[in-house]
Amino acid sequence: MDGTDQATRAARTRRRPRVWPLALAALGIAGACAVGFAVWTIATLPPLPGGEPPGPPAVLLLTSQGEPFARRGVRRDPPVDAATLPPHVTEAFVAIEDRRFYDHPGVDLQGVLRAAFANLQAGEVVQGGSTITQQLVKNTMFGPEQTLRRKLQESIAALWLERRLTKTQILSDYLNTVYFGEGAYGLGAASRIYFGKDPSRLTTAEAAMLAGLVKAPSQLAPRGHLKAARARARVVIAAMVQAGYLTPEEAARLRPARPVERERIGAFGGYFADWLYPQLAATLTPQYGEVTVRTTLDGDLQRRAEAVVRRALSSQGRARRAGQAALVAMRPDGAVVAMVGGRDHGSSPFNRAVQARRQPGSAFKLFVYLAAFRNGAHPDSLVSDAPIRIGTWTPANADGRSHGVMTLEDAFAESNNLAAIRISEQVGRDEVIRAARDLGVTSPLASTPSLPLGTSGVSLLELTSAYAAVAAGAYPVEPTGLALQDAAASAVRPMDEAQVRQPMLQLLQAAAERGTGRAAALPIPVFGKTGTTQDYRDALFVGFSGGLVTGVWVGNDDDSPMNRVSGGSMPAAIWRDFMQTALADQISAALAPPPEDFGPPEPAPRRHGLIDRLRDFFAGFI
Repeated sequence: MDGTDQATRAARTRRRPRVWPLALAALGIAGACAVGFAVWTIATLPPLPGGEPPGPPAVLLLTSQGEPFARRGVRRDPPVDAATLPPHVTEAFVAIEDRRFYDHPGVDLQGVLRAAFANLQAGEVVQGGSTITQQLVKNTMFGPEQTLRRKLQESIAALWLERRLTKTQILSDYLNTVYFGEGAYGLGAASRIYFGKDPSRLTTAEAAMLAGLVKAPSQLAPRGHLKAARARARVVIAAMVQAGYLTPEEAARLRPARPVERERIGAFGGYFADWLYPQLAATLTPQYGEVTVRTTLDGDLQRRAEAVVRRALSSQGRARRAGQAALVAMRPDGAVVAMVGGRDHGSSPFNRAVQARRQPGSAFKLFVYLAAFRNGAHPDSLVSDAPIRIGTWTPANADGRSHGVMTLEDAFAESNNLAAIRISEQVGRDEVIRAARDLGVTSPLASTPSLPLGTSGVSLLELTSAYAAVAAGAYPVEPTGLALQDAAASAVRPMDEAQVRQPMLQLLQAAAERGTGRAAALPIPVFGKTGTTQDYRDALFVGFSGGLVTGVWVGNDDDSPMNRVSGGSMPAAIWRDFMQTALADQISAALAPPPEDFGPPEPAPRRHGLIDRLRDFFAGFI
């Protein structure tokens, strides 16, 4: 090699970058980041699940007559110890969920590769590579999020957990926290709910069925999907054979498990249960198992309310275009006896009686006239409905006309808008809002000129409670699904009977029996008010009769207009249909003809003497 070649090679060597130092530096940085990420993950781990009940118990709700109608909450029974369970119980879970559980350090690389290969062959996700330890970490520390960062955190936490706990402790915690469907968390609750026995008494077939539920509790729950649950149990049994926990002969002799019948509950009152349970849960102390609570719900009235709403929505025809309806019925003391939050709880659990805040329309005029009576007015006071202009706003009556001077009773009965606005401006909007607040309305109320027309959204429940205050003659009325507490009752203030309540009753009766709400009239006195919002987007009737206060709303979830559905049409008809059944005894008594009066009975003739006594004696022999 001559000097020229050597010089060329030397030049090339000088120009070639030194790769190894850069690679080592990159690896060092990556390693430091990985260690930092691991330290941060471990440092920010939430506490491990303890032995104490983590929350309120599951609740079985009963009607006021003692009929079970709903379960709410999650059930957790005392924790199990995997070391004390029969081997076939723990083996069923290990075989199907993590066959190498006792061999890996928390993360099973072999299982991850096997699952990836199976998923690649199937073209979809058919296997998971998570270990029981990783599942425990996800269930108790991180939640269901599926991202690369979260999977890395789960893996690091699983490795750390395996250094802190024994395999038996990890398996015990896993069995106590996994979800089995039907509100059952943990093997103890699942064993008692599905098979009515302690986990220590589970058969191999029963343990296999429970182990199979973990994959998809809602789709494999044996009561609703017994065929699918048994098919999944056979997969678990086959996995137990492959793992060496069962011989093929033992597996062949197993008979399919059958869940026990759970206490039947009525298929009604879902919206009421959803409304009541959060209030109830806040008062319950943490404990295992399930508690039974009697509520104020009347089973017969609830069924009737649901049937009435369904029939009204189904029979209206497409021309009406009312997609939803809600109904609340309560006693004047606030005890809710029926609640319907929509057409069907199963397809839409959104409670339109409680969660929705819709414009009440003229049903809000209750507070306008209440404020007027508080300020000295009476039903015969006069008010004009002449055109009025407030700023740039020129309101009008529903019929577009003015009717001159009229009494407050007539203005209320005919739901006159201009009269209500004039009264509101005279007494002051703040007084109208104060009247609404006193009667229990908590929703935001805008102090605008349109306030008396019900342009601020309120819930049907709080509006019905306000009308209940008038029925009770005391305010506020707190709606409840449980027995009223003495402490709450002591805060109630009596309504001035002569100046406020009796005038208000007179107006409500006029509106319900000869005004806009006359479609709700019954053979007994009815007190109520209609409400219809702009473009027929909401229609309501709220009223009371015979010791029952009921509010009805009709509308669409997307706030689209209905086809001329007013408060005096469909809502009043629903209200009347429901109340006719609820007050059937009172209505029958009102319709019964009075007894005929024939005067006092004539006294029996008095007999004297021996001949009369002998005649009476021998009369028995003739």
